[in-house]
Amino acid sequence: MSKKPFYITTPIYYPSGNPHIGHCYTTVACDSIARFKRMQGYDVMFLTGTDEHGLKIEQKATAKGVTPKEFVDEIVSEFKKLWGFMNISYDRFIRTTDDYHVETVQKIFKALYDKGYIYKGEYSGKYCTPCESFWTDSQLDEKGCCPECHRPVTLAKEESYFFKISTFADRIEKLLTETDYLRPKNRANELVNNFIKPGLEDLCVSRTSFKWGIPVSFDDKHVVYVWIDALSNYISALGYINGKYDDFEKFWPADVHMVAKDIMRFHAIIWPAILMALDLPMPKHLAVHGWITFNGEKMSKSLGNVVDPFVLGQRYGCDAIRYHILREMALGADSSFSNEIMINRINSDLANGFGNLVSRTVAMADKYFGGTLPTEREAADIDEDFKSVILDAVSKVEEHMDETRIKQALETIFAAVDRANKYIDETEPWVLGRDESKRARLAAVLYNLLDGIRIISALLSCFMPETMPKVWEQIGASEADIAYEKLSVFGVLPENVTVHKGEILFPRIDVVKEIEELNNIIKKNMEAAQANLSAEEKGEASAEEIELAPEISIDDFAKVELRCAKILSAEKVKKSDKLLCLQLDDGMGGRQVVSGIAQYYTPEELVGKKIQLVANLKPVKLRGVESFGMITAADTPDGVKVLFLDDSIPAGSKIR
Repeated sequence: MSKKPFYITTPIYYPSGNPHIGHCYTTVACDSIARFKRMQGYDVMFLTGTDEHGLKIEQKATAKGVTPKEFVDEIVSEFKKLWGFMNISYDRFIRTTDDYHVETVQKIFKALYDKGYIYKGEYSGKYCTPCESFWTDSQLDEKGCCPECHRPVTLAKEESYFFKISTFADRIEKLLTETDYLRPKNRANELVNNFIKPGLEDLCVSRTSFKWGIPVSFDDKHVVYVWIDALSNYISALGYINGKYDDFEKFWPADVHMVAKDIMRFHAIIWPAILMALDLPMPKHLAVHGWITFNGEKMSKSLGNVVDPFVLGQRYGCDAIRYHILREMALGADSSFSNEIMINRINSDLANGFGNLVSRTVAMADKYFGGTLPTEREAADIDEDFKSVILDAVSKVEEHMDETRIKQALETIFAAVDRANKYIDETEPWVLGRDESKRARLAAVLYNLLDGIRIISALLSCFMPETMPKVWEQIGASEADIAYEKLSVFGVLPENVTVHKGEILFPRIDVVKEIEELNNIIKKNMEAAQANLSAEEKGEASAEEIELAPEISIDDFAKVELRCAKILSAEKVKKSDKLLCLQLDDGMGGRQVVSGIAQYYTPEELVGKKIQLVANLKPVKLRGVESFGMITAADTPDGVKVLFLDDSIPAGSKIR
């Protein structure tokens, strides 16, 4: 009987710099799901890889004095090294520079052209190099910058090919709103309201201003633009219209694409449109997660707060790091990484919880029975409640994993761990061990604990694959004992099971000492990052690179009325993820200003702060809310930073 196929993918990573723990979540999450499905008996294809073309790569390679291929080869090797270190069990690793991928992309481009979905025209608009995205004027933020990263955009004008994505707007809207394609579903309204309802404009899908890309087969002046190139990896890796593989019919459509929220739009709108144009089935699910933030800030090379997973893995073990990042991230939300959160999680869940459960159970079996349990048992009513909690966890975990709710799956497993530790407290094996007449009861308690650990550890093996074989050795479980079909049955371990005391699975960490050491490492990293970054990466372009607006006279500047104002209240604008409505004390009776800073500041962070106000700006309506002015802010590599003023400056003071 053939196994049922299951296909799961990460996005292909853009190798513009060495990987850090912020890259790990998607890959570790997909690895855990892939391992779980393999355990269930599925024939799994787990795909990851790298997206290696584009202007940014070409520029970085030129700056280093190497070819683009040499540049990406070095970084790709670091990604593969990290995935090996993190025990990532991918089945296939694709690079967009692979010949078979190039073949597929060129054929897809030609097929779309032949169908009339791609045509030649001229692009004139705004382009964000870091995001590799084109934007219309209406899509830019209120400062005329990229709506994703809020960095300045450049005017791009060149001959291009365009994809008629607007043709598929209605079908995409139905896909997002009427099916369970998108997870979590609440992201659908954001996409529909921000991108589909305003009108999908035809998509620029080729470039002539750089050469590092896949040439258009019938017009070699053009290279295929990143999203047709990158997104096609999900089917080129299966052998779609190339001679490398022959897995497309077996594995497509994908069961799960998992991506971070910053590339949700491309996978939820552009990728489905490409598939619709090719008359191919849609993937079953697109799972969108948030970012790992460091002490509340998105990880950034320029800040130096990127956390090195090699350092953490060497200190605490890769399984502890895998567990921590998976347990903290709820699907669709950001998760905050900090040294304190990580160490407390390791101590509470892994050392005190699961690790302690295993060590004390094995130690008691060794102490009271010399390691081998007798077959004479005496049951009690309390045993059935304990068993039911453990067995219920199996079906609940299966349901959560099917819904890509990994955090909830782990919470379920550790609720079972807590129940097992409570069972020890309820049955008091140390008391039973003092009474020879209670040996049969003690044997039953310890056997129940060992068999419960068998089930729990088998479930955990998908998330912590390095540690669980050590557990099975300690509790005397064979490979057959932890087969998935046996996880719904209690009493699988041999009646006379023999335990083997082993090493401590998760040593407890000295919190104060360890946090101090980690903070010193982070501090050194931040100092080194600032010392080593180029001017561009620091956001400090050289004089030759700065492109100023046309000169103005002092009289022109005098027309701008800058005033100090105090923020009295702030609230989010309805139906907008980016806008805040601010009520200001401007020293002139007060006013309302709408600002696109909701992604960077909570209302609570702003109230009471003094800011610079452009007081004589013509009023406008943003999302139906009137705005009487604008506050000033700086564009940095890490987003928008509001320019706050000294609190001693009175509201209404003129700034000159």
